[in-house]
Amino acid sequence: MQAPPDRSAVRTVSRRFAVRAGSIGLAGLRTADVVRWQCRAENSGNPSLSRKAVIYLFLTGGPSQHDTFDMKPDGPSEFRGEFSPIATAIPGIQVCEHLPMLAQRSHLWSLVRSLSHKENGHDKGTFVMLTGNSVVPPTFRSSLPQSSDLPSIAAIAGSSTRRTGILPASAVLPEKIYHSNTGVYPGQFAGMLGASHEPWMIECTDKPHAYHSYSGAFPTYLFDLHKGQLSDKRDWRFEVPHLTLAEGVLKSQFDRRVSLLQSIDRQREHLQGVARVSNYDQTQKNVVSLLRDPTVRAAFDVRHADPRTLERYGDNSFGWSLLMARRLVEAGVNLVQVNMGNFGSWDLHGNNFPLLKDYLFPPTDRAVSALLDDLQDSGLLETTLIVMAGEFGRTPRIYNVAPDVYRLPGRDHWAPCQSVLLAGGGVVGGQVIGASDRNGAYPVSELQTPENLAATIYQALDIPRDAVWHDNTGRPHQVYQADPIERLTA
Repeated sequence: MQAPPDRSAVRTVSRRFAVRAGSIGLAGLRTADVVRWQCRAENSGNPSLSRKAVIYLFLTGGPSQHDTFDMKPDGPSEFRGEFSPIATAIPGIQVCEHLPMLAQRSHLWSLVRSLSHKENGHDKGTFVMLTGNSVVPPTFRSSLPQSSDLPSIAAIAGSSTRRTGILPASAVLPEKIYHSNTGVYPGQFAGMLGASHEPWMIECTDKPHAYHSYSGAFPTYLFDLHKGQLSDKRDWRFEVPHLTLAEGVLKSQFDRRVSLLQSIDRQREHLQGVARVSNYDQTQKNVVSLLRDPTVRAAFDVRHADPRTLERYGDNSFGWSLLMARRLVEAGVNLVQVNMGNFGSWDLHGNNFPLLKDYLFPPTDRAVSALLDDLQDSGLLETTLIVMAGEFGRTPRIYNVAPDVYRLPGRDHWAPCQSVLLAGGGVVGGQVIGASDRNGAYPVSELQTPENLAATIYQALDIPRDAVWHDNTGRPHQVYQADPIERLTA
């Protein structure tokens, strides 16, 4: 585990480097981040060690276990819903009929049908699933991230794994989890771990967008949650970060622009306050090489991927995000969290069945299947764990909680039981671990918790079982809060 920052290592930065650093800031990349990543890379361990990775697909809003991976076709009519199960490639395992591509790939994945916690609210449910801690501390404040929050799995993974390149160890895309009525949700950030360990937030959307008006995978599958139909909003864009400097940005005439000089000064001051590096000449070279590295640029240039690749992943925000996640893993990022849908996409209190069938299942089924195929074909699936979960499951009972808002019924929040899909990273495919009762309401065997899921992620990253992280006061905390999920790996 890395020691607290050594402030004595800070040096004065040359003006030439500050100019280049300031220009990088204008390009959308924080100089301090670049230097920090390079410091970690230079101090990392044996580069010959086999690198492990995790892609955490977070279905924001909470998908229904009944309508996805734990269907109850023989249950009461008010529970089982409109969809029918279909057989997968593994005898005895069934999933929803509207996930046919994933059904064909069941030899690659396993299901956990018994994950449970106690937080039925989106804010706390998100917190426990993204931090891997079932107990929400009394200092928690809804929609108010604080430095006293527990760190996210992504932050701990980033601080507990070593890098051999300049990219950060963990990243979150394509946007923060944000509720337009309340704000940004806690649990996504470094919190007590300290700001220097924040995961790389790769913001690909041009603005925070309105809950209910924007949901799903745009543009093709953008839907209006309340109306239960295709959304009429068309002004939300997916814009990948610009990591290349505009031609001529370093020319002398640019230095004469007051606005640029002010920006450069701010970048220089920030760099001097946080940088820890002993050789600025080498760091300067690495900063420029990051901007020129074709592998790094290609990781983000998903909108211009080969048409056949876009067709396989789906030419929409879900497909673009998973393609970017795959490329980031290939480029050296250890953990990538992909928020699948802006907040509320899977929060189907009403219009549940048409929205799942027509807008959510098609892009998810296609994108996740393409990700599994690509990782398997490249040989990376063996060392890359895929996790797909939400903040909770949904109620067994189908009803319309707000008939004045929704045209058709749905399901409410349900923390006691949800299904999680896991693949790769040593996972033995074609398994079902744990079971829910006949109503899909409560686990009846092999109960799992967010702590077990987090431990499974840490194990997949080869983080030692005795690893600790240090909070911003230097106090140590155990990374593992429980055992990894049993029977999942060979």
